[in-house]
Amino acid sequence: MKKLLIVGNWKSNKTILEAKKWLQEWNVQFPISNIQWRNATVVLCVPYTLLYPLKQEIDRLQIPIQLGAQDVSPFPDGAYTGEVSARQVREFAEWVIIGHSERRQHFGEADAMLAQKVDQAKKEGLKIIYCVQDEHIVVPQGIDVIAYEPVWAIGTGKSDTPENAQHVIAAMNAGIRLYGGSVTPENIRSYVEQPAIDGVLVGGASLDPEKFISLITNACNPR
Repeated sequence: MKKLLIVGNWKSNKTILEAKKWLQEWNVQFPISNIQWRNATVVLCVPYTLLYPLKQEIDRLQIPIQLGAQDVSPFPDGAYTGEVSARQVREFAEWVIIGHSERRQHFGEADAMLAQKVDQAKKEGLKIIYCVQDEHIVVPQGIDVIAYEPVWAIGTGKSDTPENAQHVIAAMNAGIRLYGGSVTPENIRSYVEQPAIDGVLVGGASLDPEKFISLITNACNPR
């Protein structure tokens, strides 16, 4: 079976207390399923405020989850009030999402700025998950992971068909290719069974530890 990359994106959700409770609930259920997950890498992308406390808790509990940030500054350290640089992110996280459709829509992030963010992330050795909304989006060079997320499927409960997702993703040039857009425990298998799809970027279903565990288990178990 192929290696899978399962990425949960909490977006702007959870306090420190809620995040620690999520990990504790995950840890209670995880031993039941972990033997089935040998082919999966699990990443949790969380708000900046949660990176440090979650890293501590993950290390303490020895949970096999890698951490990612949901964004990064296009600038290095310096006089950029409100920004979090790639060097600062790298203290706590291995991964970073760049170019998510919500950043493009709500914060006006365009290709030039996203390319700057990619450059900064690469300098610090962060693994980049670069989001695209269709096969025509310009992708900076050297991106290892691309996530196809049709805008109309984000947070709507509507998902692209596995066949169309396969068609779009197959045209993308990257080592690892993900699908994102209303992924659930019920539909996950139909996506990861597609030959060009190497995993998923999960939003709402990652907020509940039981649902997220169910999703990963379903992804890893052939029918």
